[in-house]
Amino acid sequence: MLVTDSLLLDYKRCQRRAYLNTHGSSEERRPERDFLLKLRQESQRHIQEVLEEQFPHYREPETPTYLGQERAQETKILMTQGVDCIYRGYLYHSLPVNLHTDNNGHLPMLELLGHPHLLVKVPGESRWGPWQYRPVSIQLGRRPKPEYKILAAFYAQLLAVHQGPLPRWVEIILRRGNAYTVDLLEWLPRFHQTLADCVQTLIHQREPEVFISRQRCNLCHWYDHCYAIAQEQQHLSLVPGVTPSRYESLQTVGVLTIASLAQLQTQQVAELMGTAIAEQLQQQALALVEKRAMAKEKKAYPLPRSPVELYFDIEAEPERNLDYLLGVVVVDHGQKTEKFYGFMAKDPKEEGLIWQEFVQLIQTYPNAPIYHFSEYERETIKRLGKLYGTPAKVREKILEQCFDLHHYVVNHVICPVESYSLKSLANWLGFQWRDAQASGDQSVCWYDNWLTTGDRQFLELILRYNEDDCRATWILKDWLSKFLAG
Repeated sequence: MLVTDSLLLDYKRCQRRAYLNTHGSSEERRPERDFLLKLRQESQRHIQEVLEEQFPHYREPETPTYLGQERAQETKILMTQGVDCIYRGYLYHSLPVNLHTDNNGHLPMLELLGHPHLLVKVPGESRWGPWQYRPVSIQLGRRPKPEYKILAAFYAQLLAVHQGPLPRWVEIILRRGNAYTVDLLEWLPRFHQTLADCVQTLIHQREPEVFISRQRCNLCHWYDHCYAIAQEQQHLSLVPGVTPSRYESLQTVGVLTIASLAQLQTQQVAELMGTAIAEQLQQQALALVEKRAMAKEKKAYPLPRSPVELYFDIEAEPERNLDYLLGVVVVDHGQKTEKFYGFMAKDPKEEGLIWQEFVQLIQTYPNAPIYHFSEYERETIKRLGKLYGTPAKVREKILEQCFDLHHYVVNHVICPVESYSLKSLANWLGFQWRDAQASGDQSVCWYDNWLTTGDRQFLELILRYNEDDCRATWILKDWLSKFLAG
């Protein structure tokens, strides 16, 4: 059985994903989303920048990557020769699985294959002479995540098989060139345990339980498959607020489905997670079972009312630290009109221009509430206002007009939804986006496509998605006003 660094990375992030990648049916995989492909392109750009800045004189094995063992043998020859830096080298080792036999009674062989981004020659002792190698991982993340450290320990262990001693240190280079040294005394044991658990799961085909975590699962090509199973099982992970640790607590008292959580006597788990959280989860499950919204006991302060209301949404590109679309729907109740304004930076350099256009529009309606659906809009107003020299009084006045509906919803209402995202809430209220697959991630991909191709179709898709976000915010606000007033 072959365990690669990619498989181990998947296992560390989601055991079920690693299992399905090995044993799942390809028919149940959905195509990869454009945003995932974009992340891969960004990662490759990041790797190239690090190479150019820090390791310009490198050698790469000539053996094709699909010939794993042969490429690993060539990598070993390059290390024997003392090449200063090897890019995309392969490290391979095989050994009997020191666990249990597989389902057929055979003792399987375990093949380990890792491909660190770099193997860098440093002074030291090895089988080859007065030098050794250290592996360097180049990751797109901003911090050294546990899964990065597990992979670094994996590379160190494979490298030690060939050169003799463990490398003196292992390095992870993160975004913006920030370097992090991995403590092998801490992370080698964790790597060995992760590897043992992964091998046991895959050899014995123990399919890990479904657990839906949208932030982690959203980009996974098995999401639709896992979500269908979770729905069929009425799995507790579909209840907002049920984290893995809370799920374990609920299991200890025999609460296994949404229906059983809805019937829960909160004192059963109050000692495990606190009375307030237990009541919150029970009420959320009840709302899902009964398919109805409920007002929380905390009295809601009334939503602002005005003859003119503004509904605001932003499209942003985190990689560029760019807000490329500021969208506003202006609703004039007196005139019975509504109009969408989409301030689009057709070039990233136009961010300051669209900010000024946005400010001019808002100043036209100084008494109108600005409804939005996240804290991001407020933070962006602060950032852009300071960046482009907007007077403090103007910034403060705009912020005074802002009203975050997400904060309002989660504090005052329990809705029969599996997520308190704008899309989930608006879909429940019957609102549909004109492009069913549109999302914030997809908008970023469309913007990249626009910058690359100049095809205005991508601008239209972004504007339409943003307008729908603004209108969904309007739908939600109207429903909240009526529901809490009644």
